[in-house]
Amino acid sequence: MSHHASGPNFGFPRGDARLDMTDLYAFPKPGDPSKSIIILNVHPSFRLDSPELTTSEPFKPEALYELKIDTNGDAVADICYSVQFASTENGKQTATVRRAQGARAVSFCHVGEVIVEEAPVSFGREALVTKAGDSCFFCGWRSDPFFFDVNGNFNHMQFTGDDFFKDKNVCSIVLELPNSALGNKEVGIWTRTVDKAAEAWVQADRGGRPLQAVFLPGEKREDYLSGEPANDDRFIGVFAHELEHTGGYTPENAKGVARKLLPDILPYDPREPVRYPHNGRTLTDDVVDVFFSMYTN
Repeated sequence: MSHHASGPNFGFPRGDARLDMTDLYAFPKPGDPSKSIIILNVHPSFRLDSPELTTSEPFKPEALYELKIDTNGDAVADICYSVQFASTENGKQTATVRRAQGARAVSFCHVGEVIVEEAPVSFGREALVTKAGDSCFFCGWRSDPFFFDVNGNFNHMQFTGDDFFKDKNVCSIVLELPNSALGNKEVGIWTRTVDKAAEAWVQADRGGRPLQAVFLPGEKREDYLSGEPANDDRFIGVFAHELEHTGGYTPENAKGVARKLLPDILPYDPREPVRYPHNGRTLTDDVVDVFFSMYTN
């Protein structure tokens, strides 16, 4: 899956579907290239190991859903947009969006400039959009735009073209921002979900590019999901080993491909056309074919 069910044994990080990051998208606003749309999808409405649906509450209260933006190419966040949700009451939930810059953007961003407050979560088909200055914000249930034949994948890659996700939903967090908020230049974007455990923050999931977690068996996956892009060099060997096995790469070539996949950051330049995997990602990009072409060599 793109990043669905990224926890152990195709489960959810920390056992909570609401903390499961599924996809990240970044592209210019249609009709207005001076603005960008960044989408973080989380909380798949389904399980892969059970026919049961996940919880109806879209987002985990008090958890942090963060968009990290690197503006200088060092794989360390320079800007952070952090979204935090209140508990659901009477079938309603609200969100607060904060922005942090500089050193404060690196850590857990539960403090920062509040740019949106008490934004309503969309539980139904109606899109409840909150405007804040020259930005807009949306959060709530939406149809999952990712498409892939999951059953074919688990059946020894005997694909039939069936889109497993066509009737599935996810919870979307959408920010429309002026490009000036990103620095009007190429940036690197990744996301993470952060859980509140007792008095400490615990990173549950993270990623920028789709399908990366397939490289990571067992405890390596947990290390990866709790890590930071700036330290992703330590996973080059793990990625390369998997590529040697699946694609028949030589050890040297496998490491070269692994280095192209790490750090796990989505490059995005709002001044250039979107072209995954080189620049951003749209809702209709066929990321699966791109990935499997590389994965199987």
